[in-house]
Amino acid sequence: MKKRVLFVCTSNSARSQMAEALVNHDLGDRFEAYSAGTDPKAPHPLAIRVLQETGIDHRGARSKSMDEFAGQPFDFVITLCDSANETCPLFFGGVRRAHLGFDDPARAEGSEEERLAVFRRIRDEIRTQVEAYLMKTEE
Repeated sequence: MKKRVLFVCTSNSARSQMAEALVNHDLGDRFEAYSAGTDPKAPHPLAIRVLQETGIDHRGARSKSMDEFAGQPFDFVITLCDSANETCPLFFGGVRRAHLGFDDPARAEGSEEERLAVFRRIRDEIRTQVEAYLMKTEE
């Protein structure tokens, strides 16, 4: 049976969207990933774009509120930003909760290419660190 993972960050527009897509793509045989925000905004177009660069089509994604998952069982709830870590509700009783913080790529400034470089870096950091964490839990 697949383990259920919920990724949480403030806007559910970049980091948690990327984590959800990457885990479902790379580890979908063992994990079922979802994402939500404490204050959801629309998915960031550059997050969708850098996922497409790795062969992941996440164009149909939508941002979701934490409320959508109230009462649902999860094996892991992982916050990806400090703000969500502080405000993450405690209704996820009995689950393994972790915080893996990443810079917010949506705050990147500069040309589109400079901003894309930040999104790519965060995508790759999430892929490496989140997947390593999840795989370690299976040992």
